Amino acid sequence: MKKPLSVLNDSLNKKVIVRLKNNKEYHGILDGYDPHMNIVLRGAEEYIEDELKRKLEIVIVRGDNVIYVSP
Repeated sequence: MKKPLSVLNDSLNKKVIVRLKNNKEYHGILDGYDPHMNIVLRGAEEYIEDELKRKLEIVIVRGDNVIYVSP
């Protein structure tokens, strides 16, 4: 079984889905992360309750808010 940061490392420069505690979800290219699971996405789309709300060039997500990251 892989460690969480290993999965993130394998997902660099690939499309991922990041689910947050506030029912938001971001779909975008994983551009970077740190040991606290702070995540940087580029070319992201923000979804709230499965509805596309906006497209963003870059998003920085604080690790404390992340429920899961799906490769």
